[in-house]
Amino acid sequence: MATMSHRDLKQLEGRLDKGLGKIRARKNELLCAEIEYMQRREMELQNNNFFLKEKVAETERGQQQTLNMMGAASTSNEYEQNMIHCDPRTFLQFNFMQQQPQYYSQQEDRKSFNSVGR
Repeated sequence: MATMSHRDLKQLEGRLDKGLGKIRARKNELLCAEIEYMQRREMELQNNNFFLKEKVAETERGQQQTLNMMGAASTSNEYEQNMIHCDPRTFLQFNFMQQQPQYYSQQEDRKSFNSVGR
């Protein structure tokens, strides 16, 4: 390079600048392509994520319905079992005990007694 003329050095500098410009342009092109690819990939992943969330929610709803049906079945079984063990005499006694006390005058008792007796 020390033996090169000034004009040769200027030509070399121009070719280097031109080559460097092409390299930068190509690098920029590759970066833009990579960005586009990543944006498309991001959209795909978001769509997959949405699809999977919906699938999980659907599965959870199905499981919840199954549990609810199992709970309803066990509740109805418990109800039937309790009804089998239910003694109607104690049920009536329970209802009788739950009523509020009613107070009648002696005259009302006599009227009802007299009307039944006739």
